[in-house]
Amino acid sequence: MFTPALIMLSIGLASAVLLAVAAKVFYVEVDPRVAAVEESLPGANCGGCGYTGCSACAEAVVNKLAPVTACVAGGPDVAAKVARVMGGDVGFVEPKIAEHYCTGGDRAIRKYYYDGALDCKAMAGLYGGDILCSYGCLGMGSCVKACQFGALRMGDEGLPVLDPERCVGCGACERACPQGVIQLYTLSDRLLHLNRVDECLSPCKQLCPAQIDIPAYVDFAGKGRYQEAVNIIKERNPLPLICGRVCPAPCESGCRRAAIADEPVHHNYIKRFVADWEMSLPEREKPSMLPDSGKKVAIVGGGPSGLSAAWFLRRLGHAVTIYDSKPALGGMARYGIPEYRLPKKTLDFEIQQILDLGVEARYNQELGQDITVAGLEAEYDAVYLAMGAWDNQALRVPGEDLDGVWKGTEFLQKRELGIKVDLTGKKVIVVGGGNTAMDACRSSLRMGANEVVLLYRRTKKEMPASAIEIEAAEHEGVKYHFLAAPSKLLGENGKLKQIEYIKMELGEPDKSGRRRPVPIEGSETMMDADVVIAAIGQMPRVEWATEDLVKRGLKITKWKTIDANEVTLQTGLAKVFTGGDIWSGPALLVDAIGTGRRAARSIHLFLKGEDISIPKGALYKPTRMPVSREIPVEGVASRKKVPQPELPAAERIKSFDEVDLTLTPELMEAEAARCLRCGTICYWRDEDWQKHMIKQAGGKRGAMEVLEQILRESP
Repeated sequence: MFTPALIMLSIGLASAVLLAVAAKVFYVEVDPRVAAVEESLPGANCGGCGYTGCSACAEAVVNKLAPVTACVAGGPDVAAKVARVMGGDVGFVEPKIAEHYCTGGDRAIRKYYYDGALDCKAMAGLYGGDILCSYGCLGMGSCVKACQFGALRMGDEGLPVLDPERCVGCGACERACPQGVIQLYTLSDRLLHLNRVDECLSPCKQLCPAQIDIPAYVDFAGKGRYQEAVNIIKERNPLPLICGRVCPAPCESGCRRAAIADEPVHHNYIKRFVADWEMSLPEREKPSMLPDSGKKVAIVGGGPSGLSAAWFLRRLGHAVTIYDSKPALGGMARYGIPEYRLPKKTLDFEIQQILDLGVEARYNQELGQDITVAGLEAEYDAVYLAMGAWDNQALRVPGEDLDGVWKGTEFLQKRELGIKVDLTGKKVIVVGGGNTAMDACRSSLRMGANEVVLLYRRTKKEMPASAIEIEAAEHEGVKYHFLAAPSKLLGENGKLKQIEYIKMELGEPDKSGRRRPVPIEGSETMMDADVVIAAIGQMPRVEWATEDLVKRGLKITKWKTIDANEVTLQTGLAKVFTGGDIWSGPALLVDAIGTGRRAARSIHLFLKGEDISIPKGALYKPTRMPVSREIPVEGVASRKKVPQPELPAAERIKSFDEVDLTLTPELMEAEAARCLRCGTICYWRDEDWQKHMIKQAGGKRGAMEVLEQILRESP
């Protein structure tokens, strides 16, 4: 009895000695800050930091393997506590929030379910995730299960629904999604995100130069959520009032409604409605902005591209100063678009929202005279050149210097600069076929011209002007003279009296795809004329480009545009970027807006010292995805677009009052109901859409009923 007890006591003493020795040999001092950091953390153990729990996260922070901001669940307050424990301070950190872009869900054409797959990763692993398409949500709810904060739930349409108030940006949902359709975004991510080939992109969004999420804002507008619609637009385009009036809507050429012998949804009607609604508010919602970065950017040119770049750069925290050669901002939107299309009070309202962010504007500053590129480089951290295309191409015919011969933009600017032009009782000949020519024709009528004739060397079919503008000018009384080109201008005592033109015929197509006009020998014809306005094309002015700038790396092309990287818009001068018409040559206003945002992205990354190239798979310009065109559009009834309210032609030519009017809420809702809410290949069919609208209406009269009533009452 005594012997076993003695043995057990001996073993215990030996173990104690061994443990004491081991403690001395393997002793690890625990930093008291680990406990203090862990106590500062919320104890969620969500894994959003990338570690197994709060304890592991605390150790990583103390050992400098993770930043003091590692805890995403706690937010800035927790980060500040951890920073104090570590004896430092934490700067501003952009909060992240989850978002998914899939719109397919239960309306997917093709579904494949496997009973043995319990989550999205299993489905993707077994079958490549091919329920709808390679872009879509698999619908098994793995992201919902991964979220420990109740920020996600599966909605009635088979898609996850996010509660932004509960989302802490932990990233668990992003890691759980094998398709990558749900991701974390910061404000700067959202503002500067470029469309990607692996995203669910509607055909209209694929073709929008500004990359606006068109189905999203149309959906919000149709549901009466106007502010959300405006916010969606302004994430990519800060000028919806302007674009809603003058954009020729290249996005509409991809609208699936056109594929069923119908008319495309008129996005501009809807964009203008929500933008006009915002303008009517007593006070505007101020957009979110990042703290000041301490960096300064100079923008030369206050047109659509420069204004857009200023909007994004200022929201990203950079100080911005716009230099403009004119007495007011707006560029060609102010001095090239007549008031009956874009009222100046509307333009001023849109510009003011950008200035209200803290953007400084300096007027009557001519590049090359009052300011120089080299001087701006010395004063600012980056420079954006966006001066537009203000020069006009000449007719290159004898008599062009006669009194009464004007260039297109020169003529349009006169009224905007307060220079009186009296065309009362005169015959005006406008040469050209673009929107500037249309503006010159319609303005001439309003300025008292007795007769206005458009001379164009091709036919009406080949005119590059917007079809709406061509039709409107015809309704107002403009006469079209096709297949004719000026060959000589004649006058008396230096004053224009007649124009000689030669008849043309169409030959083989040229590089633009239009048939080339060929002169018919001996067909010269005379026509009386008091005024000739040449609107045959514009080009930038580059007299400011000194030899020193060229030697340092700035390149000017043979088209008098600035040469720059097509993707990043960085010139041969590291701090200098460019965009808009000075880079592309004359293009659409929405193209200028798109390059303004892209340049802002490059400048922002440049100022942060980061790589300015775009990631693999990103799209920097309109790109029609082949898969979207291959989808047959079925189960959609034909419904014409709603009529655009406008002033009668006989009334509107008497003044410069705005011609096109804003839709009523009922008309806007009806037009929004025509949208199929497309994704890359998915879209609403009538049966599914009607069920959806009945559900959305909550027993009240839905948009489908409104649409049918409007169509019945329309002429």
